Parts: sequence; C-alpha cells; structure tokens
Amino acid sequence: MQEYISIRIFVIIVFVHPWKTTKNATPFYLSGNNDMDERQKSLILNSSSRFPPPQGVRLSYGTAGFRADALLLESTVFRAGILAALRSLKTHSVIGLMITASHNKVSDNGIKVADPSGGMLTQDWEPFADAIANAATPEHLVQLIDEFVKKENIHFHGVRSAEILLGRDTRPSGESLLEAAKQGINSIVGALAIDMGILTTPQLHWMVRARNKGMKATEVDYYEQLSVSFRCLIDLIPNGQKIHEIEDKLVMDGANGIGGEKMEVLKKMLDCLPIEVRNSGKGGGILNEGVGADYVQKEKVVPQGFGFKDVGIRCASLDGDADRLVYFSVPSCDSNMIDLVDGDKILSLFALFIKEQLSVLSMDGNEKISDDYRARFGVIQTAYANGASTDYLKQLGLEIVFTPTGVKYLHEQAAQYDIGIYFEANGHGTILFSECFLSWLETRCNELSSKNQDTEQHKAALRLLAVSKLINQAVGDALSNLLLVEAILQHMGWSIHKWVELYQDLPSRQLKVKVADRTAVVTANAETMVVTPPGIQDAINVEIAKYTRGRSFIRPSGTEDVIRVYAEASTQEAADSLASSVAKLVDQFLGFGSPR
Repeated sequence: MQEYISIRIFVIIVFVHPWKTTKNATPFYLSGNNDMDERQKSLILNSSSRFPPPQGVRLSYGTAGFRADALLLESTVFRAGILAALRSLKTHSVIGLMITASHNKVSDNGIKVADPSGGMLTQDWEPFADAIANAATPEHLVQLIDEFVKKENIHFHGVRSAEILLGRDTRPSGESLLEAAKQGINSIVGALAIDMGILTTPQLHWMVRARNKGMKATEVDYYEQLSVSFRCLIDLIPNGQKIHEIEDKLVMDGANGIGGEKMEVLKKMLDCLPIEVRNSGKGGGILNEGVGADYVQKEKVVPQGFGFKDVGIRCASLDGDADRLVYFSVPSCDSNMIDLVDGDKILSLFALFIKEQLSVLSMDGNEKISDDYRARFGVIQTAYANGASTDYLKQLGLEIVFTPTGVKYLHEQAAQYDIGIYFEANGHGTILFSECFLSWLETRCNELSSKNQDTEQHKAALRLLAVSKLINQAVGDALSNLLLVEAILQHMGWSIHKWVELYQDLPSRQLKVKVADRTAVVTANAETMVVTPPGIQDAINVEIAKYTRGRSFIRPSGTEDVIRVYAEASTQEAADSLASSVAKLVDQFLGFGSPR
C-alpha cells in the first residue's frame, strides 16, 4: 500500500512542475511564499528611481498598449518591463514586449505586451498596467506591485524564471526605450530579457506564440514558414488560372518603416512573386508621413512615390510596424485619387476562398458526404464595417457576429470558432483556426492522401492547412496577409479590378462631437445602439429613416471627451447629411460643443 501511494505522489509532482530545478532553488509548491522579499523590493526601488514619471501626464493602456510622445515614455516602458516579467512568472510562459507606435508619427513611440498566445495582454491586467505606469513615486510603485503580487498569487521563487522577448521598430527613439525596458525586466530577480532585434510588430507576436508552443521561433523560421506555405498554395492553383500580364507585378508601399525592410528579405525567398518595394525607409522618407496604410485608407489618395506610372498596376500599402494592410489601384493619370481595397474587402476575399475550400472538402465528386465534424466558420466585424461588405457576406451564407470596436474584442470572438476571420476597415485582421479543427484536418488530409492525392478534396485540405500556417494567428500581420491575398488572387485568376468590383461600398462619413463627459453615452449591441442618455437612440432612428440604406451610430471615444459619429447612406450627400443631423442630436442631448 505504501509503495502504491508514493508512486502516485511522484507522478503528480512531475506532471504539475516539469521544469528542472536549479541547485539552490526552492520550488514554490514547497515554499508557498509569494511575498516580495526585501532584496526584491530594494531592487525595484533603486532601479525605478532612475526613471521618474513625467509630471502632469497620465497614460492609459489601451488596444495599442501605451502610446505617446517618445520623450515622455522612458518611465512607462521601464515599468512595462516589470509588468512583463510578472506576467511571465504568473503564466510560467514566455512574454513579449514590442516597442512601437505603429502608424503614428515618427516622434511618437509606445509599448505593448504580448501574452503567451502571442495575442494582446489580457484585459484583466490592464488596470494594473495603468496603475503602475502612473505611480508617482518609487515607494508607491513598490506598494502597488506588492499588493498585486499577493492578489495574483505570483511566486518569485519558483522553478522557472521570467523570460521576455523584446522587439522594436525603426523609430530613432526605440534604442533608448529598449534599454529602459531591459532595466525594468532586470529589476525582477532572475528575469531574462532577450533582445530579438528590429522587427515588425507581428513578427514579435509570432515569436512569442511559437516559443510557447515549443516551435522554432527565430526571424529566419518566420520567413521559412511564410515562404513554404505560400509556395504550397501557389503549387495548388488550378490549371489555366492566370492573371493578365500587367497584373503579375505588385508594387508595395512600406510606409518608410520596418515592413519594407523585411519584405526585401522575404521576397528573395519568393521567386514566384515579383514585388517592387517603395518607401522602404532607405531613401530618406519619413515614417508614416504621406505614406502607409493609415494614410492611404483615410485620405484615399496615392502615397508618396506613386503616381501616373502606376495606372493599372496592383499596389499595396503597409503601416509603419507592418500590422495593417490595404490594397489600391490608380485608375487614371489625371488624378491622385485611388480605388481603395480596404480591410473589409480583404476579409471578404479570405471568407470567399475559405468557404470554397470547405465546400469542396465536404463533397465526393458531385455528392455531398456526411461527416461527423462540421467546422463552425464565423466572420467578425465591428459597427464600422461598411454595410455593403456585411450584405455581401450574408449573401454568401456566412455567420456574422459584431463586437465593440477594438482588436481585442474581435480576436476574442474569432477564437470561439473553428475558423474565425476578423478585419477592421483600417486593414488590421487575421484568421484563427482552432486546434480541434486543425487536428481533424490533418487526419482528413492523411486519409485522402492514402486514397488518391489528386482529388479536389485532398487539394482543398492541403490549401486550408497551408493557410493556417501562412496566416499569423497571433495578430494581424501585413506581410503574411499580403502573401495570402496574392495566393488567392492567383488561385481565382482575379485582377485587382475584379476584386474592387466584388461589391460597391456605401458612402460614409465620420464626425467627432466635443462633449463635457464622454461617459454620459453608454452603448449596447456592439455599440450599434445607445442606452443612455434616454431618448437619443429614438431620435437617431428618426433621422436614419429619412435616408435610403441609411445607418448611423454613435460611441464615446476611448481617449478624449468626444463622441464619434458614423453614418452611411446610398449617396455621399445623404451620408454627409445624416452624419450632420446625428452630430447635432449629440450636441443637443449632451449640451456642449459642436461637430468638427
């Protein structure tokens, strides 16, 4: 009996704590101590005194992490390093820290945390991030950390130390902020900061996800996975599919940021895709100034370095840290206006392709086969998605779900499906595949391969597996999304003009209305209706009813005391008029300010 009991206890300990202990380590499951000792407190006190917070500035951790003028950020980045180390101790996983301000001007910078999945920092920790970023003194900082450590039951003397991967984009301020982050990480005893170099934001997120899944996670591994998956999709293109010769070439705007630099590396591995990179940052251009996905999507004009010579050519634009992607074409020599292909149309292209592969996979010849696994396929949008895109997706028979604005909400909802696609109009989005579905797909692919490798069902299974490896499932990734777009356009034999004509966007208008207190507006149903103040939603509905295909909603800004107004209708004049009417209602009900 005694022998049997001792064996059971040994097995339980190995299962829960598989890491090797160091010679003098005291496993936390024996010590039970989650208090910071005096040495740890002293280390944080001394190091934080070298990074005093800026006076009169309060920063908040949002979807984009912390973001501000780079001169204000040293203290915040230092404290984010502490947070990342604590998160690593809590989750027993590798955590990421990315120093970037994405599509913001070059003088800005920011920092965001990548959780073990490679996704964004859990929302549960955002209040703690805000609190320590704004702690006025080192003593207050230590107090907040000590209280949080006890609340979260974080152990400093476990058998695995904190490990954080660091990345930064090409901003000049990145180097000094990286050093501040390292100092923050090093203020936690035993924590390890690993500098992964200058990266796109999605590359850093990809590396964190890969490391925690036990996969190879270097930048070379990233390029290898993308290029192999892309070539697989190209090899599976049906015979006879060919884009017109002028459409063979892709011209990419790199926003004078990191994306252009990384695409130059990647394209050397992609001899089957001719790409010309402009605005790579090497020609003296300024990051995100008159270039990039944010500029192109909002202004709907050609970026710097593009013009009449590009008429009829397929063009794409990345943002400064390469997590957003939009396409465009130059329709004529007489104007700098463009035909924009935004995130809604990228989503529609991906959804159409995946639906086609799932349909083929479920058929045997012309007969639909019964299968015990039916994949749940969902499309996730926000209220800002153009109504024409939603109508198109509904016509495809797809399940569509709306979430509040913000990638963290979209990503969380997409993860509820076997295949979940989300995109915002700004070009940020990705596709998520459940582990259960991928396991089934691998098995199905092997079964089909053993019978006949040349069946359409087998090719559809291979395509879906290739998509799951090409797409960055941690976060929106302009480079991987671009390669998937290119593969699908070649698969379908589509020009960019055919893609543009997939559906006609409804004209829209966005306004901001200054208010005394943005929290006075409370929304529901994924921000599509107003709960308070009472009566305003009824008044908005009256205005909407006046316009053909009218739609409008309001929502409070997350960063400033303004209410954002969105309106769309069948004509631009009608959309402008509806937006103006709703903005006046906001001013009337909240009694302050005017639209601008």
